[in-house]
Amino acid sequence: MSSPESIPPAEFPPLPPPPATVVTTGPVVRLPKSPWVALLLSLLMPGLGQIYNGQFAKALTFFVAFSGSIFLIAEGHPLPFAVFLPFVIFWNMIDAYRGAEVVNARGLRASVVEDEAESPAWGVGLAVMGALLLLNNLGWLHLGALVPYWPVLLIGAGIVLLRRSMQRKGTGGTSV
Repeated sequence: MSSPESIPPAEFPPLPPPPATVVTTGPVVRLPKSPWVALLLSLLMPGLGQIYNGQFAKALTFFVAFSGSIFLIAEGHPLPFAVFLPFVIFWNMIDAYRGAEVVNARGLRASVVEDEAESPAWGVGLAVMGALLLLNNLGWLHLGALVPYWPVLLIGAGIVLLRRSMQRKGTGGTSV
């Protein structure tokens, strides 16, 4: 009988070292928002860029302004609202772009001169639009009857801009 041959053990490469575990104790950095993505989303549908930026009140306001303009144009009031519609679209796109920049600056803890994302005016605007639509749906108000009074909005905007200008002059031109 023959004895089993002794075969030398095969040479295996050494095992790689175990992966190092990375423990981070610092704050989690969120990926920045792309201003161009926000702008393109707003071009697709008014308000999508604001949703991308996490500004839901603004998104709803822009969408309602866009939809309301189309509704009032279809109701037979093209003059002011056909001009207002492109204004809403372009303002929406510019706001989405600037909003992404503000979100990025806030995320990087940079000093932000203007933070309009937290303005209570967006909530007030939504509440007023909701109240008008509710009154219209209940039959207590006919929105079409308000069309002759749309220049009052221009007068109000002019007064607000004049007031801001006067406040800046009073503070030496350093408004925030």
